Amino acid sequence: MAQSRNKRPGSARYDKKGPSSGFGRKSFTGDDKKRSKFGDRKGETAGRGPYMAPAKDLGFENIEKDSAVPEESDKLEGRNSVMEALKANRTINKLFIAKGEKEGSIRQIIALARQKGIITTEVDKIILDGMSTTRSHQGVIAYVAVKDYVEVDDILAVAQENGEPPFIIILDEISDPHNFGAILRTANAVGAHGVIIPKRRAIGLTSTVAKASAGAVEYVPVSRVTNISQTIEYLKKNNVWVVGTDSTGEKAFYESDLKGPIALVVGSEGEGMGKLVREKCDFVVNIPMQGEISSLNASVAAAIVMYEILKQRGK
Repeated sequence: MAQSRNKRPGSARYDKKGPSSGFGRKSFTGDDKKRSKFGDRKGETAGRGPYMAPAKDLGFENIEKDSAVPEESDKLEGRNSVMEALKANRTINKLFIAKGEKEGSIRQIIALARQKGIITTEVDKIILDGMSTTRSHQGVIAYVAVKDYVEVDDILAVAQENGEPPFIIILDEISDPHNFGAILRTANAVGAHGVIIPKRRAIGLTSTVAKASAGAVEYVPVSRVTNISQTIEYLKKNNVWVVGTDSTGEKAFYESDLKGPIALVVGSEGEGMGKLVREKCDFVVNIPMQGEISSLNASVAAAIVMYEILKQRGK
């Protein structure tokens, strides 16, 4: 980058003590609401006649009723997601294991759950199939306390506590849960301090996202904000440089200065970054494409640039 990274007009110079312009200040509000509650399935409508629901649905209803899953619960599916939730001491209200599943990581999950005093229930696989949202539960489903979003300032505070310049990922209208989950997984791998997503026209923290993240959702703070453009301006005031990714970027990502406090903006799968969001970025980088295909999957593009940032940070 041609200009000095220390000469942003009206911003404070970043150091390990944090910028003087309000680093760590609780003035920008993300989403303080929790995600959708897991609602109770409704029973058979009165007067419907002699028709009986399929066995797996009745089993699901009975399991849910008998196990008294709290209303304020979320659902995790798959061995990695549940194992990482246990390791992270996430509050698990109920754990369901498919009958006969006692090998490999399932055995470790059961043992760890018993150590923590978590109620574990064995059910037929067909029951888990009826409970599953992802259709890939791998023999284990856990009902956990709802995962809270954090504030943007909480993410900045994590960086300050670690004595590191902020490393933040901003997702502009990413709607595919597998992309979001993969980005969370990479964000954890490179040591990013948090991810920021918009409230509207974007996927939130769902069970599919949790599974796709392979448990990284337990470790990466996520802030959900009303306006991405305003959030970018707030980060700039805290002396965080904001870099966008787009095929029309001025320089290749590896030719750009990505050191210091930085927020990486990744656009949506089909449209890329919005016009206003792009204009708010300090600069935009591209990923050179040598073949016939002109673009990359959003999570792949994000991973490539995230690892370049990690490289330039000297880690």
